[in-house]
Amino acid sequence: MTAAVAVDLGKTGCRAALWADGTGRAGTAEEVPGAPGLAAENGVALARAAVRAAVLPLLERKPSLRPATVCVGAAGAATAPEAARALAVRLLEDLPVNEVAVTSDAITAHAGALGGRTGVVLAIGTGSVAVGIGGDGSYARVDGWGPWIGDEGGGAWIGAAGLRAALRAHDGRGADTALLAAAVERFGAADRLPSAISWDGNQARTIAAFAPDVARAAAAGDATASAILRDAAGALAETVLAATRRTDGDAVTVTGGLTGLGEPLLGPLRSALADSPRPLRFQAPLGDPLDGAGLLALDASAPHEPHVARVRRATPLVPTLPSTPSAAV
Repeated sequence: MTAAVAVDLGKTGCRAALWADGTGRAGTAEEVPGAPGLAAENGVALARAAVRAAVLPLLERKPSLRPATVCVGAAGAATAPEAARALAVRLLEDLPVNEVAVTSDAITAHAGALGGRTGVVLAIGTGSVAVGIGGDGSYARVDGWGPWIGDEGGGAWIGAAGLRAALRAHDGRGADTALLAAAVERFGAADRLPSAISWDGNQARTIAAFAPDVARAAAAGDATASAILRDAAGALAETVLAATRRTDGDAVTVTGGLTGLGEPLLGPLRSALADSPRPLRFQAPLGDPLDGAGLLALDASAPHEPHVARVRRATPLVPTLPSTPSAAV
């Protein structure tokens, strides 16, 4: 049996799980805090630390299992391919495996959601990105440009819109909204909000934590929160439609942690996509980004491979057999 380690490294969390060829995910995942993204300052070092923190305890729990490959789906890898390869090289120094593969978390989300097949996958978490792979080999990546100039409709985008609305209400510049009370409850006094969202060095993750509060306010009938989620759904729909046009695809799957917001976001998203000039086939995801990382770890022939940075040891590690006690004389 060939084994691998699959890693889903996002800006909010980092999960790692063992993957066995033919049987899929084995056991529970190890989860630790994520990293700001490979394109961020010190992105490689922070990503390396997060992956090590997730993978090493996993290997310690299964000392008899010798994985051949670690595959990491990392936020920021698409916009920083050199950093993706550098991370792969560093992790090969750190981990007892013969191969490390690093790709975008959007690529692993695509592979997991569609089981390695073609179509368009919208991945929405702290950020947002759509990846399309067509039957003719065409490839499209739409958005995923990071929390400050892109990721429209993602968790940080929704959270920031909600916090701006809360501060407008606090100042008297905008409409009254339940988002002000929600922001104070989560972050403390409104006057201290700028410092409160910066304390841990990962602003995007901290701001995205407010997205569920926006969804709860929308579900309770808050007009400002509902408008924010409609705008987010419109931005996400534009992202999906651009990917379908560029790959001539019609199969669409939505995945990622932000789907947990439920109908306040997904309802407007379905409505926005219903206006597509071509019919779209919606399907539930077959797996998550961790499943996609497991698939790509052991299959270098998948259509995703051109977007994977894969490094191998020049001299493979030789497995050592467990020592046995000497016979008593």
